[in-house]
Amino acid sequence: MTRGPGEPQEYEEELPPAPEAAHKAFGDSLPAVERYAELLADAGVRRGLLGPREVPRLWERHLLNCVVLSEVVPEGVSVCDVGSGAGLPGIPLALVRPDLEITLLEPLLRRTTFLQEVVELLGLDHVTVQRGRAEEMLGRLRPVHVVTARAVAPLDRLAGWGVPLLRPYGEMVALKGDTAEDEVRAARDALHKLGVVETTVEQIGQGVVDPPSTVVRARVGESPGGVRFAARRAKAEKAARRGGDRSPRGGRRRR
Repeated sequence: MTRGPGEPQEYEEELPPAPEAAHKAFGDSLPAVERYAELLADAGVRRGLLGPREVPRLWERHLLNCVVLSEVVPEGVSVCDVGSGAGLPGIPLALVRPDLEITLLEPLLRRTTFLQEVVELLGLDHVTVQRGRAEEMLGRLRPVHVVTARAVAPLDRLAGWGVPLLRPYGEMVALKGDTAEDEVRAARDALHKLGVVETTVEQIGQGVVDPPSTVVRARVGESPGGVRFAARRAKAEKAARRGGDRSPRGGRRRR
């Protein structure tokens, strides 16, 4: 990795070549994914978006672990990746699913700057980078079919941020680990209050990642966010109708 003047020397590891599973999972998109992996291993590490010790396991732990979300995201829907960070899982998903309309939602400027650079470099015209906190986005972002998240917060808090961004009958899909079942039990009351009508824990990515990735899928009914957000949603929709079809503040969309 090449460092700029005055930048501290860090523990460095070399990015390994794409494993066979990556060829299977990414197909024709693999060259773009390899470029993204290089950006993560270089600029992502230098800017503090990825720990340097994550570089040797970037493929298995991060890229492949994220791309398998494609298995549970329907065709042609809108997606908001909450707390997108360095673009995981949103960018791997975007690279294999040009049919999706994806918003990468991230509050920190240094991260959104990196994300915008990646989106432009890889020509991801179906991806928007939006700076902001999820809890501030009601009325600023159009409701989406699917909310994704990875390593953002415990499920009860994550649901409080992500579920209100959904359309009626939408779904939040969160990559989780061994604690997924425990988190679902602990968040059951909170999920119910947010209008979640069904929650499942599933293993995905068999044959691509070992062990398979664990996801929590939380499906909402006709009132995403529940009673708590109903008044706020109605107010936001009324304001949107008055303001017309304007782009969300702070968002940038490549044309």
